[in-house]
Amino acid sequence: MCPESDKEELAALLCNTVQIVAQKGEGLAAGLTSVFRHFTAAGRQHVVAPTHDGGYYLVGAKVAHPSLFDGDGMGTRSAFDRLLTRTKLLELSTGFTEPFYDIDVADDVIQLARELRLAPAKAPRTAAWFGEWEEAVAHLRQCLGEL
Repeated sequence: MCPESDKEELAALLCNTVQIVAQKGEGLAAGLTSVFRHFTAAGRQHVVAPTHDGGYYLVGAKVAHPSLFDGDGMGTRSAFDRLLTRTKLLELSTGFTEPFYDIDVADDVIQLARELRLAPAKAPRTAAWFGEWEEAVAHLRQCLGEL
């Protein structure tokens, strides 16, 4: 799942080997609701993928429940708990994937860079970008040291 504007680029990066689901609508709640509807059409079970920081990065379901994303809490450490509260209120059975992390703060980027340094084949273009970034930062530090 990704923003509509990134769908073609992401599909090309993945050599069109998987289906990319574009988020539609304004804002995170509308985007997640549109993806939720997509999973509904595909006949998926209700599944939530939690993140280590208290959020979630994926929701799939058999039936659309737009109110599942109502209320505040997205982008917070309690987003996952709030989502589960809403699933209980809607009397939805919920399955879970293993927790993972998403990339939304500097520490997450650092963690990803460390992982890709060890296994660059997981995301070769991102690993290459990190290499370029490290060189640029080293150059900047050198320039600042000369001031």
